[in-house]
Amino acid sequence: MSLSIQDVEKIARLARIRLRDEEKEPLARELGSILKMVEQLSEVDTGEAELVASVIEHPLPWREDEVTDGGRHADILANAPKSEYGCFVVPKVIGES
Repeated sequence: MSLSIQDVEKIARLARIRLRDEEKEPLARELGSILKMVEQLSEVDTGEAELVASVIEHPLPWREDEVTDGGRHADILANAPKSEYGCFVVPKVIGES
């Protein structure tokens, strides 16, 4: 699969990466070769393969699933450059170009 310069520009914009003009064409070729390798994976016949979650056969330790805040709310907010109402304040990024 080949990518156009416009595709690379769109990907860079979505990833918020600034590219120089001379970087776009080599990046399009590199991303295209990566996508080609991913397409090759779909050709592998895995019909007979057994699903595995781990290569080591041992049981995982179980524990109760308890939701906690960790008890360190004030310590964590102390690291924030800005906070209000007990929350981090971050710059708006949605809707900006």
